[in-house]
Amino acid sequence: MSVFHRIKIGTSVLLTLGTVAGTAAPMLAPAPAFAQTAFSDVNNNYWAKDFIQDLSERGIIKGFPDGSFRPDALVTRAEFAAMIRSVKKAKTRDAVRFADVPSNFWASGAIAEAYEMAWMSGYPGNVFRPMQQIPRVQVVVALNNGLGYEPTCNFQDVLSYYNDAGQIQSYAVKSVAAATEKQLVVSYPNPKFLKPNQSATRAEVAAFIYQTLVSSNQARAINSPYIAKIDVGQSVAVKIPSGVTIPIEYAKGKILLAPNDKSPITLTVAADIAGNNGKVLIPEGSKISGELRSTAAGVQFVAQELSIINGSRVPLNATSSVITRKETVTKGVNVGNLIKNTALGAAAAAAIAGVTGDRAIATEEVLGGAGIGTLVGVFLGRDKVDLYAVNPDTDLDLLLNSDLVFAAANTGICSAR
Repeated sequence: MSVFHRIKIGTSVLLTLGTVAGTAAPMLAPAPAFAQTAFSDVNNNYWAKDFIQDLSERGIIKGFPDGSFRPDALVTRAEFAAMIRSVKKAKTRDAVRFADVPSNFWASGAIAEAYEMAWMSGYPGNVFRPMQQIPRVQVVVALNNGLGYEPTCNFQDVLSYYNDAGQIQSYAVKSVAAATEKQLVVSYPNPKFLKPNQSATRAEVAAFIYQTLVSSNQARAINSPYIAKIDVGQSVAVKIPSGVTIPIEYAKGKILLAPNDKSPITLTVAADIAGNNGKVLIPEGSKISGELRSTAAGVQFVAQELSIINGSRVPLNATSSVITRKETVTKGVNVGNLIKNTALGAAAAAAIAGVTGDRAIATEEVLGGAGIGTLVGVFLGRDKVDLYAVNPDTDLDLLLNSDLVFAAANTGICSAR
């Protein structure tokens, strides 16, 4: 079945779930003035008793003339259309004539209205399959999309609540995630099993429909252990622990710095980094800004901020190892070859210009775009100068000095109860 359109629910609700005993035709008449509130086959310990009884008291559902409700009877797509068409809302599209729904079929009007209100759609080939038993996942998708809900959390995190999430068809995953966030899903005997492809029973459909009323503030919440519950927006911390190494890459193959250079630089994360929950928290391609700082002892990158691809910015306490490798620049060296594919600290650029006499070093080669004119005089008259040589591919991988903590609100994670 195609993905259902998302439409806001109206305020008028009248549902009829009953069927006439001994016939296939649903009981589509309005609920009686004195609705039946107890059924011979729904005892006080029945898992869906509260859902069924409350809807019955409202006149939304009805049983059979023999006093039963038949909670375990399976529901067809035609029967579900008859139920869902009573959840009134604006019609958003013209009815279509399905090839397998003749005009004299008992539910033809209900199917037309359910389609017009965008609760339900057909299958390829212009068929509706009215007598097909409706899978639970189709019920969830129909109700969720009718209410217009979208997932606010990472839908994969939400679906991990279900032990059988792998059975959910791709078209339904986001709708099921949104419905789970909104507590529309009811599963007996274990809410951890969605049973998406299992045919829905009358009791299950009643529970689902009741939860749509709760979600739209038309009914009180029932405290049932069978409602799937996800804590949305709960501040559950996930982290990348201290001591983890973050591999990086840089556009240039080499960086030259003189002692006492302090140059701003932005590095790129070279591989995904996962947190303690196994979820990727720092995707490959994220940026790390900081400074390359050189002293008499060597050069070290000190990270300041992590910019994640999704736009989040996080303070980062991480450093590279100390690099002590040096490269000697002498008078007469070919400056073009020397600085090819190389980034320069301001003091390093000034040193090269002062020793070689070549003042044509491009500003874009200098980290941070710093001017070097005032520094050149320091190196005039020298025959050589020793500069620190950094190989970004091997020297600048970063070590976390403290835990990098992400709040659930920043990662799009919801937690299961």
